[in-house]
Amino acid sequence: MALTVRTDSVLEEALTSLSESEGISRQEIIRRAVLDRYERAGHRSRVADSSQRMVTRWGDVLERLGAE
Repeated sequence: MALTVRTDSVLEEALTSLSESEGISRQEIIRRAVLDRYERAGHRSRVADSSQRMVTRWGDVLERLGAE
């Protein structure tokens, strides 16, 4: 699948610099950045869900601990 990405001079410089310093293509730099962002978004959601379950289950205990 092909995708066109419009860039400006700042993005061009960043892509070129990263590509040269890491020894990978500009396309791979973009690919890794998108996948990393995707994974982090999923992680945040899982942490938020887990936190909510813990507060629901242990909220009364946390309240008592915080009151002392």
